Amino acid sequence: MTTPITYVDSIILGVVEGLTEFLPVSSTGHLTVAEKLLGTKVDDPAVTAFTAIIQFGAIVATFIYFRRDFVRLIGAGIGGLLDAQRRDRDFRFAWYVVAGSMPVGVVGFLAKDLITGPLRNLWVVALGLLLWSGVMYVAEGRSRQKYNEDDLSLRQVLTIGVFQCAALIPGVSRSGATISGGLLQDIDRVTSTRLSFFLAIPALTGAGVFELKDVNTSVVGWGPLALGTLVSFVVAYASIAWLLRYVARHPLTVFVGYRLLAGLVIIGLLAASVVNAT
Repeated sequence: MTTPITYVDSIILGVVEGLTEFLPVSSTGHLTVAEKLLGTKVDDPAVTAFTAIIQFGAIVATFIYFRRDFVRLIGAGIGGLLDAQRRDRDFRFAWYVVAGSMPVGVVGFLAKDLITGPLRNLWVVALGLLLWSGVMYVAEGRSRQKYNEDDLSLRQVLTIGVFQCAALIPGVSRSGATISGGLLQDIDRVTSTRLSFFLAIPALTGAGVFELKDVNTSVVGWGPLALGTLVSFVVAYASIAWLLRYVARHPLTVFVGYRLLAGLVIIGLLAASVVNAT
């Protein structure tokens, strides 16, 4: 039987979610480890639902941080549909985000049982952390970063959307996948990171709404769920501000080192039977 999630647990998990959602280190992977250490059953539908729903805090943080951009892009996206002469770069970017969000929505829906079941496994998390680190390292090293937001094409954004599907595997990281997808197409790091934030909105919102039906108040009360979401919001807002400043001046390779270490630590804990895989 799954141990109920307490208010203290929800604070811990909210901090983990807020810190890791936008960093390329895998929020789902870190939440899976944290939930195991707290004694919860990670493949329980109620726990999976809690994990998805507290991401709403990160979504709200993104909306508030980029509020001016969202107002401008929504206006441009709708205005361009009504008047072809208003189809400027903001119109294109707004609809690129919509198109780029579709692949993960389709794959996530079709593979839901796999994602919430067998893939919720610490061996999968460890391998995801280790193997995707190689992709990030290659992406950072090979990218010429010659394209910015004005140069984006629909093909490039759709390709990044396909990369985002890899993040359905715990340990890969949604931001790690999307930023790598941008860098491998020679899009500069700041533009890739900003696009990653915008692509997060439909993906995380869809996942959270879809999982609402699996909330089990005997495992996750509405109070802990609300608290975890609030904590996630506060921490995620600070993480967004920090990451944008960081990627403007530094490569992603520092996260590669952390990911490798985290993956090896998880393997060590599993080998020593300190934690179970599921």
